[in-house]
Amino acid sequence: MTTSQHQSLSLKTFLNLPPTQPESEYINGQIIQKPMPKARHSRLQTKLLQAINAVAEDAQLAYGFSELRCTFGDRSLVPDIAVFSWERIVFDASGEPVDDVQQAPDWVIEILSPQQSPNRVAGKLLHCLQYGSQMGWLVDPGDRSILVFQPQREPGLYEGSTPLPQFAKLSLTLTCDRIFGWLQMTPPNR
Repeated sequence: MTTSQHQSLSLKTFLNLPPTQPESEYINGQIIQKPMPKARHSRLQTKLLQAINAVAEDAQLAYGFSELRCTFGDRSLVPDIAVFSWERIVFDASGEPVDDVQQAPDWVIEILSPQQSPNRVAGKLLHCLQYGSQMGWLVDPGDRSILVFQPQREPGLYEGSTPLPQFAKLSLTLTCDRIFGWLQMTPPNR
């Protein structure tokens, strides 16, 4: 993760900078480049999005977006997964979601990469809760746990087969065992 400080860089100036690969975020006047996702991170992100959208999209309950820039509260964040209730998704006149999201997601999921600071990522989730998110997950593939943040509650650490708190609108029961089980793939026969 790369951090660069600019003395008088404003959020507006940051948003006018050319995009980076991987994406950069604007937090407390600093530009912080997200780490490039690796295989386990990418697999968990894809499988979580598939599970969420399988129960949410057709029923128009919610939608999970991958790497969607969300700008609110003088920050511009790019969560690994940003889930919005269907009624909070802003659509244009043709029925397509607008590109510039100016609100906190309802549910934010961050998958910890080895080079990321857990406290910095937890701080992003707390910022989201401060601006209206209903839930934040900090997924740690290293120790196979998920730290869950919810408004007005102590964070909860989940492991094993204990069901994780659900996003209110979705009938989706997930456990750490199930989520981290997605990392297992069958190698080809040679």
